[in-house]
Parts: sequence; structure tokens; C-alpha cells
Amino acid sequence: MILWESSSPTGFLSDDQMRQGMHAALDKMGGRKKILIVPPDITRLHSGAGPLTRYVYEHDPAAVKAVLPALGTHAPMTGQEIALMFGDLPKTLFHAHAWRSDCVNLGEIPADFVNQVSRGAVTYSIPVAVNRRIVSPDYDCILSIGQVVPHEVAGFAGQSKNLFVGLGGAENINKSHFLGAAYGMERIMGRAATPVRAVFDYVTRNFLHNLPIVYALTVMDRDAGGAMRPRGLFIGDDRECFDRAAALSYRVNISLLEKPLHRVVVYLDPVEYRSFWLGNKSIYRTRMAMADNGRLIVLAPGVEKFGEDGEIDRLIRAFGYHGTPATLAAVDKSETIRNNLSAAAHLIHGSSEGRFRITYCPGGIAGGEVEKAGFEYASINAMLKRYNPKKLSEGYNVLPDGEELFFISNPAIGLWAWKDRF
Repeated sequence: MILWESSSPTGFLSDDQMRQGMHAALDKMGGRKKILIVPPDITRLHSGAGPLTRYVYEHDPAAVKAVLPALGTHAPMTGQEIALMFGDLPKTLFHAHAWRSDCVNLGEIPADFVNQVSRGAVTYSIPVAVNRRIVSPDYDCILSIGQVVPHEVAGFAGQSKNLFVGLGGAENINKSHFLGAAYGMERIMGRAATPVRAVFDYVTRNFLHNLPIVYALTVMDRDAGGAMRPRGLFIGDDRECFDRAAALSYRVNISLLEKPLHRVVVYLDPVEYRSFWLGNKSIYRTRMAMADNGRLIVLAPGVEKFGEDGEIDRLIRAFGYHGTPATLAAVDKSETIRNNLSAAAHLIHGSSEGRFRITYCPGGIAGGEVEKAGFEYASINAMLKRYNPKKLSEGYNVLPDGEELFFISNPAIGLWAWKDRF
């Protein structure tokens, strides 16, 4: 059931509209007094989730019992990050999800079902484990806040992904990610009906249906001045809420291009991007736009590690981004990466599959390490001097010396694809 909705593919919602919508939905819920808020973390700083979380707290501070960011495999938020994203909310409300140790098992998705929805891409069963707070009787409302935007694993982010992956256990994160990679990223991104979303729906129907879950989903886009603002807010307790948000995101967050791009420059804001695990959105979100033998240049001044998690960081360094055949061979041969399938999926997603060049320019990783991982390397200082993000416009640019390029200031906000490849 939709509790509140407002959207426009051409206009934006004001802060007051977002606040009024959130408060109106809370009123319709009938006075929930024990609310667990599940927003995204700092990697979705521009999702609109920070203000929405504050609006829930404004509505009834005593009713908000905890805030549990949907970290997935990401590092826990620091106090500085919490303040940046959520303002002056009491730090005592916040808890960190530990994906390897802080979950309870609810059951299993049968192998037959996974095989069917993936069309034989994978044949394993998937256990269902979520953070213990999700099933705790301490809460009468689980408010899952998130942004719906094209996503490399699920097709579109948002809704139950926030719970099954963002607050999921190691094996469901690993196997759902690998399911998406094995099925094929190009067949998934920008689609609402995907094998991974079918898995999320199975979990909702069979394991989460008795829980008091409500979703607040934003669709964000850049305004004329370049600021991220909401095109829509959808609040409800079922799949319809997600479908409406995904339909709007399809219209405003996907850029279908008339021809493939030969040179793309992507900037990674150091506030949001400090690892290849996150920064490779620059690859995921542009791979369908890149021309054969083209060049993708990733300006990554804040990137200082490969993985958000120590074990995944080690695996990325060991196996690198060398394409699907090499990664699948590693999965066959190595028990370690076979037990960390989300890392394997990430290595597949983060490769050009040998089709175009990727030059990575991290501020905190040596060139030799970057090259060992499978990329070309260039100095961040030299490349920022040539490709100054403050002087480039979104989209097509021509430099004074005649070099033509396509610039993206934040790859997290959408998907770019050559229309004949999408």
C-alpha cells in the first residue's frame, strides 16, 4: 500500500514537501512508538536519506529507538560521517552492522528457485540471514530509507535490498552478488525485473512478511546548478512502492547515448569514495557506454584501499580485475575466493573485459599496485591538472587543445549506455 507519493520527471520536491510527506506517512502508520530506521551509509550521501531520517526524528524524537545504517560490506560510519549525513541526531542512536557476525538465520532460498530465475547461471541455494535487530520485538516499525537508482547487482537499488544486502549476512551478500555477475551486468542494470530482485522478493514473501517494514524511497537527479535534489519520494509497505520509484528512475537516471564514448573522465569525490570497491561505480555505470578501444580515466583523489573489508581488500590485491574468464577460473581453483563470492562478483563488474582501457588515478595507492590489479596508472596530480573537475561540464567537453571527452562528476547518480547496447 502506498502511504504517500509525490514525483515529477521534470520538477523537484522541496525540503518542505519531503518533510510533509514523511510526516504524513508516519501519521498514517498509526503512531508507531518504537522505530528502527535503516538508512544507507555515507556512500549514498546524496540519496536524500539523511534529511528524511532527521524528519522522522523531528516528528517524534522519543519514537526513534535506533538508527542502523545499511552498511553491507562497507566500513562502519565514523562520527564525522554521521554528522555530515544526519546532522545533529544523537550519536547514541547509531549502531554498526557487522555482516560477518551480527546476523540471525531465517531460512534458505531453494536451489531450484535460484536456478530457475537465473536461467541456469547459478544453481546454489542462498541462506537468508539478516541483522538481529530486524527480527527483534523491540521495534514496531522498521523504516527502510533508500534511493532507487540503476544498480549493477540488483538492476535498481532500493527497497528490500536495503535489508537483505545492506543488513545481510556474509553468504546472502556473497551469493546474491555473484548471481548478478554470473547472469550478466549488462542484462541487469536499469531493469526492475531481474534474477536478483526475484530473490529479494522471495525473501520478502517468505521470511519478512510478518515484520512491520515500511519503505521510503527517493529518486534523485541533478538540478540546473548541479546539486542533487529529489525528483520523487515514494513511501509504502510493498513492491508497488519500489516499482513506481524504479519507473521514475528509469526516466531520469539513465542516459541513453546515440553513439559510444571514446574518452570518458569520471571524478570520485573523496568524501564518498575511498576504495576501489566503491570507486568502481565509475566502471559499472559507464561500461555500456564505452566504445571498443576507448579510454576511461578515473580521477580518484581519496581512494586509498581496494576493499572496504580487510579480507576483500586482500582478495582484490591477490586476484585483480582481469575479466570474467580469469575470475571464474579463480573461483574454480581457490577456496578462499569461492568463499567470498561478492569479491569475485566485484572483480567481474570492475573489469573492462579487455574491451577498453581503464586508467585509474588514486590518491593513496602506488602505481605498481594499481597495475598489478589490472589497470593502467597515472598520477592524480597530473591528471587533475589536465582534467580539472571544476572546469569541466557534465557530459561532452572539448579541451583547448582539441581533446574531446565525456565528463561525469559522480557515477553513483545514474547509468550511461549506448542505446544500441542497452
